[in-house]
Amino acid sequence: MKCDICNKRPMYGNKVSHSKRHTRRRWLPNVHRTNLLVQGAEYSVKICTRCLRTYYKNNS
Repeated sequence: MKCDICNKRPMYGNKVSHSKRHTRRRWLPNVHRTNLLVQGAEYSVKICTRCLRTYYKNNS
C-alpha cells in the first residue's frame, strides 16, 4: 500500500472507544492500480486518488 507518485503509506495510531480505551489501528491510503500516459508512454502504476485527481486536472 504505497502511492508511486507521492509515497503515501499507511498511517498508524490509536482507535479510541467511548470508554477511552486505546487500541492500535492503521489508516490505509486509497490506492488504485491504473494506467497513465506519461510523455507518450503508458505506465501501470499504483496511485492514490488525490494524485489521480491532480493528474486528470493537469492533463485534461
